[in-house]
Amino acid sequence: MKCHLWQQQDLKNLIFNLQVSIVIHCAQQPRIVPGGGLQRLVTSKEFPISSTMSGSILELQPGALREMHWHPNADEWQYFISGQAEMSVFLAESTIVTEQFKAGDVGYVPMGAGHYIKNTGNTVCKILIGFNSGHYESIDLSQWLAGNPKDVVVTNFGLKEG
Repeated sequence: MKCHLWQQQDLKNLIFNLQVSIVIHCAQQPRIVPGGGLQRLVTSKEFPISSTMSGSILELQPGALREMHWHPNADEWQYFISGQAEMSVFLAESTIVTEQFKAGDVGYVPMGAGHYIKNTGNTVCKILIGFNSGHYESIDLSQWLAGNPKDVVVTNFGLKEG
C-alpha cells in the first residue's frame, strides 16, 4: 500500500481553501463596494458558534477603493490572497501609516483606527479579513459625515455654506 505524503504547503493550501469556501458559503448577501468590489461577511448571526470572531472576503476590482472606515468594536487582520493593494491606517496624533501589500502579505488595523484599502494592481485583489468580535461593525466616512448636522460639517471643515 502506497501512502501519499502531503507536502506542508499542499496541506496549508488545502486548509486555507477550505476556510475560504466556508466563509463564502455561509456569508451574508455580498455588500457592493462602490467603485468596483464585493464584500462577503460571516458573523455570529450566520455562524452562531463563532461568538468571538467574524470574517470577510473582500474583492476589489483594479482601481477600486474600500472607502475610509473604522471598526469601533474590533481589531482587523488581513491576509492578501491575490492581487496588490495599498492601505493607509490613520492613528492617534496625526500618525498615518501607508503600506503596499501583495498576495501572501498580512495586514493589521487596531480597533477604532480609520483606514482604507485600494487595489493598486491590474487584477482583482482578494483579501481574507478576520475581526476579534462576533458582531461586525463598520462606520464608513461617508456614512459618518451624512449623519452629522450640516452646520457641524461646514464649521469643522471650514466649508462655505451653499
